[in-house]
Amino acid sequence: MDNIEKLRNIPMINILKRLNIDAIEKKKEQFWFKANWREERTPSVKCEHNLFYDFGAGSGGNTIDFIMKHFSIGFLQAVRWLQCEEVIFSFDPPKQNVFQDKIKDISHSVERIQSLQNRILIDYLNTRKLNIEICKRYLDEVYYKIQDKKYFAVGFKNNKGHLEIRNKYAKLCLGSKWFTWINKCNSSIIVLESWSDFISLLTLYPKYELSKDFLILNSLSMLSKTDEVLLNYSEIFWMLDNDAAGNKATEKCLEKWNRELVISKDVRYLFQGSKDLNEYLITKETIRG
Repeated sequence: MDNIEKLRNIPMINILKRLNIDAIEKKKEQFWFKANWREERTPSVKCEHNLFYDFGAGSGGNTIDFIMKHFSIGFLQAVRWLQCEEVIFSFDPPKQNVFQDKIKDISHSVERIQSLQNRILIDYLNTRKLNIEICKRYLDEVYYKIQDKKYFAVGFKNNKGHLEIRNKYAKLCLGSKWFTWINKCNSSIIVLESWSDFISLLTLYPKYELSKDFLILNSLSMLSKTDEVLLNYSEIFWMLDNDAAGNKATEKCLEKWNRELVISKDVRYLFQGSKDLNEYLITKETIRG
């Protein structure tokens, strides 16, 4: 029960950010946004702290109720989703692999996978200032169903062949969470948290695409699974997030991989002042524009 209560009390604004839902702050910690479950021109859903209220439907609730409504899923499935995402709302690295069965128990299927061409998805990637040609090399266009509802998104494969799914409204994994190792037989490897950081890096520094290998964790919880990959390299460059969890993980990794014949470096100075590489890229391109 304590865990359920903790999930109910996750701030709604954290969940909106995680789902890439634009929100307008009208008062301190009071936000309004558009309901994704219907067509509307002006925001009609208000959230404050851990609560939301849908003025269009005359109903509301806590964060668990919101996830049930957003994804059209049941209580237990909403709890599982929040448990899987709980690491996102914490300032500490996960103590266990909470992502392992993220969406296995929810009825889902991949309808088709094709090369990236959908204008809506390309517009979404453009808002994140990502080079579209690079995106086309590493991302797929995925059409999938969750509980008989059809969706589409960009997909990034992990080394188990499962998909990290992203669009303006959703951030989830179809299948088991795992890392993505891009192995080009170089002697040095760059470790990043997400595919958007990876593509942001190549957008900023395209020469790295051929000269480095890459390990995209897809979750900090995957770090404990990557030793067999990292043992192949004499140079390891860490580009984890500039937040408390990233700081702690980077410190532990530098200590762990400080061994003979291995160069292990924290290179987050490349995006100093930003939480991650994608935020840095967006800020830089916005200022330039």
